[in-house]
Amino acid sequence: MNAEGRVRYSRQIGIDGFGVEGQNRLLSASVAIVGCGALGSMVAMQLAGAGVGKLVIFDFDTVDVSNLQRQFFFETKDCGKKKSQVLSDRIISLNPDITVDCHDAFIDEKKAMAYFRNVDFVVDATDNPASKGMVEKVCRELGKPCCIGGVSGFRGQVMSIAPGQMMMSDIFGEEESGMLPCEISGVLGSAAALCASIQASETIKYIACVGETLKGKILTFDLRTNDFKVFSL
Repeated sequence: MNAEGRVRYSRQIGIDGFGVEGQNRLLSASVAIVGCGALGSMVAMQLAGAGVGKLVIFDFDTVDVSNLQRQFFFETKDCGKKKSQVLSDRIISLNPDITVDCHDAFIDEKKAMAYFRNVDFVVDATDNPASKGMVEKVCRELGKPCCIGGVSGFRGQVMSIAPGQMMMSDIFGEEESGMLPCEISGVLGSAAALCASIQASETIKYIACVGETLKGKILTFDLRTNDFKVFSL
């Protein structure tokens, strides 16, 4: 880490138990983020700010005006552009010292197997059960840690999974994720931002070896009632 890096990450380095060692772990790490919507875009920007050395992002969609209520790193002028490319540009403008591997494509199981094997952590930020199930399956086969998040209405849930641990599909079944897609149920922008922030912090804690992750647990929240719960599995 150079002198500029020590200044850039000084507030993070100053956290008790984090230090230069934790920061260097982040700088040396690579994270795959599947989905660049409300969850994925927020996770990506937070990890970029934190100094994760390489981000591998996947999304096949374009920016739509209906996204802007909760996908805060896109602008009205970005409508019609590829989400992955716009987000990649935002990441580099925030932190030009990290590497972004941008994929404007739908990620299937074959591609996931190829790309996930070369990263340290995987974040699922998709909004449909089939994609979440695929991400979990590949991570299980490769022995990769991952964080699965979902949001619907005022509610959200997050689960971190280490190799050999129970997965989301073990709880809800292969065809369910515990949350309806936002096109059906609607979603509060702040609920998505909170869910993504928890996913980002789970990623950072795992890589930097700081604090306690949600391994073997599932966190749920409901901002309508301010109800937060953590269930041990």
